[in-house]
Amino acid sequence: MGHQSQFIRYFIQTLSGASLLFAAQLTVSAAPMSGDVPLEIEQPAYQTPWKRYGNWPQEDWSQFNTLDKPRTSIQAPPVGKMQPVPNPIVGDAENGKKLVADRSRGGSCYACHAMPGASLPGNVGPEFFNVGSWGRSDEHLYNYIYDPRAFNPGTVMPPWGAHGVFTQQEIFDIVTYLKTLTGKGGYPDSMENPFTRPEPVEDRDNLDLFENPGMLGQELGEQLYSVAGPNGQSCASCHEKPAQLFKTWATSMPRFEARLNKMLGIEEFITRHARATMDIDYPMQSKQNTGLSIYLRHLANGQAIAMDTSDPNTQAALARGEALSVVKLGQLNFACIDCHDFGAKRWIRGQYLSGVEGMIAHFPTYRTSRTEIWDIRKRLQWCGVAIRANELPPDAPEYGDIELFLNVKNNGKTFSVPGIRH
Repeated sequence: MGHQSQFIRYFIQTLSGASLLFAAQLTVSAAPMSGDVPLEIEQPAYQTPWKRYGNWPQEDWSQFNTLDKPRTSIQAPPVGKMQPVPNPIVGDAENGKKLVADRSRGGSCYACHAMPGASLPGNVGPEFFNVGSWGRSDEHLYNYIYDPRAFNPGTVMPPWGAHGVFTQQEIFDIVTYLKTLTGKGGYPDSMENPFTRPEPVEDRDNLDLFENPGMLGQELGEQLYSVAGPNGQSCASCHEKPAQLFKTWATSMPRFEARLNKMLGIEEFITRHARATMDIDYPMQSKQNTGLSIYLRHLANGQAIAMDTSDPNTQAALARGEALSVVKLGQLNFACIDCHDFGAKRWIRGQYLSGVEGMIAHFPTYRTSRTEIWDIRKRLQWCGVAIRANELPPDAPEYGDIELFLNVKNNGKTFSVPGIRH
């Protein structure tokens, strides 16, 4: 393997010969996790204290909704009231033109609206080529930007003013610029037109190491499976034929764990089971945890997701996960369904919004834009940070409920792990 082996040794050089022992009896037919499976249940499953990744935005958005809001005292800012404004509004149109393109302000107006000068505009919202000729009053334009929920409670447009993204004067400038847009407008070519831009097709061979660096994680996991831990046990000690024993196991995860009173996904299971059986720590989202997670799912490649929701606890978790998918989050006030239901198969700038189906069967996934392998919990954390909502630790029960919801929505989809995506 040459350079591949060197890379894998880099991954495991700090392991001190650790591995993972899985319980001898793991069934696929029952929805809940068996109480006989040894688990450490007292400590968090992540590296404590939890800290947001250093290369992610570091702002604190604690004044806005998070997924765990029902368990906290957070009260998000209310819907803004109609704001009195001068008539006419007089602002700086040139500054307004800059502001609508400012990607540091939540993605810019171009993310959802086609406008003059926009490169690869989105189409979640209407075209604004001639918005200045629509006959909207200055008061209407200002307040729709300040807080569109005053007009449409179910809007997917952020409350730019009410949530403090733009100041009053900046919105004055934006309104002044919008009033100058009275031309016909149009797109220079089909790629710039979000209504004719072709849907992206992922055609890379995700199981080829030379195409997908995520396969290095699979190789790491396969090696760890046979490496003995401090107590002399390895995964292989109890499971000599992993390809046979784990052919379908991953397709039924996450499962409800009564001792933790929540859904338990593969990554958290690895952490807690390793602690209980080997006295070794593979915290969630560590290279070792992710490698084993990829390996266990890789063994199920080609098998269909088969979630069993027959027991009451799993049914309750599924209901919670579906309810969480409609909760508005963060400074930008987005819910999961805003992008992946209402906005599905549309564009935000040059990024295509996928629907829920097909979303999870390739995780953990190598992200080319980040040059990292992400499990599904890390992807959910990033979704929050991207809309300016504080993320939760990776073992948060809310993420387990959403993971269950996504898997049920993808029942019947076949595993192909590790994935590769932008």
